[in-house]
Amino acid sequence: MTRAAAPLSAAASKTANEENFPVASLLLHKSRRSTVMAYYHFARHADDVADSAALTGVQKVAALDALEAALRGTKEAPELATALTYRAAVSGDLALIDTAAELLNAFRRDALRNYCADWADLLSYCQSSAAPVGRFLLTLHGESAETFPANDALCAALQVLNHLQDCGKDLRELDRVYIPLDLLNAAGLTREVLRQPSSPAALRTVLDQMLDLTDGLIADARPLVGKIRDVRLRLQTSITVRVAEVLSKRLRSGDPLATRVKLSPLDYAGVVVVGVARGLAV
Repeated sequence: MTRAAAPLSAAASKTANEENFPVASLLLHKSRRSTVMAYYHFARHADDVADSAALTGVQKVAALDALEAALRGTKEAPELATALTYRAAVSGDLALIDTAAELLNAFRRDALRNYCADWADLLSYCQSSAAPVGRFLLTLHGESAETFPANDALCAALQVLNHLQDCGKDLRELDRVYIPLDLLNAAGLTREVLRQPSSPAALRTVLDQMLDLTDGLIADARPLVGKIRDVRLRLQTSITVRVAEVLSKRLRSGDPLATRVKLSPLDYAGVVVVGVARGLAV
């Protein structure tokens, strides 16, 4: 797989500081930050493989399979360094390995399929693409599996919000549409509407429908903060919930086709203050 070597070895397309959510913030204990970053680098690497313009879908799946083999301890190669580093960071712990391996199912899907049929289909995708990230953090901190349902809702909300932020870019650069096709079709639209420089009224209605559904996920996620025993992780989670709340609000008033809707530095400052206050009040 000589063509796989380039994207597998390339620098990551995004850094932890560019994410909507805190990755390995100073709130987390320093003993865990390196493991969190090892997970992040693995996930970003695998995502970049799935997004590579240099590989066919079949080649992408083969490269992702090789990453899983490295995670499982059955393959070694220089281009698999992020998987091998993560495996070493968690000492081969099976539960933590599984939270990384599950991400690969979403990336395999991205390699072979470029749409979501409906909301349930999108949530199914998020169950592999987003939920494992939160489950990794919870498992790493020794939290109970009782936290998983609320975690899954929070991670899905963040994933959907990210898809809304990048809906035009995803179509232009990756030929992917995460806005459910049934919602577009019901509004008399096709995926091509996402190539326009601004959102027409019909698309605005679809975006608001998705934000209504996402706000429901955020409501389901809020109890997660009170379920987390580790104070540091609880505070980070509380901040993350607040990120989702504020970003959803921004997307209601902003047009993701006209500009990338994101939180301002002032927004982030407010998010931290409110998130920490809520986390301490539990």
